Amino acid sequence: MSEQSQASQDILRLIGSIAGKDPSTLQRGQHLTVDLGLDSPKALELLMALEDDYGIEISDEEAADLKTVGDILDLMAERSSLA
Repeated sequence: MSEQSQASQDILRLIGSIAGKDPSTLQRGQHLTVDLGLDSPKALELLMALEDDYGIEISDEEAADLKTVGDILDLMAERSSLA
């Protein structure tokens, strides 16, 4: 498994854990609130977990743009390529 693929799987596991969903069922196009049922406290928990687990800071503007599973995967891939 490639490093990128492993990182994506880890992120999907994290999203699934917080959303109470099986990570293998998550799709890039799924909306975090509509499809996964993340309310504001859960969304904040997810952001904090991403920041803590990956040692990054997600700005308020970036957080506001994170609407789908794919948005999170893309942001994290972008951040890891900058590291």
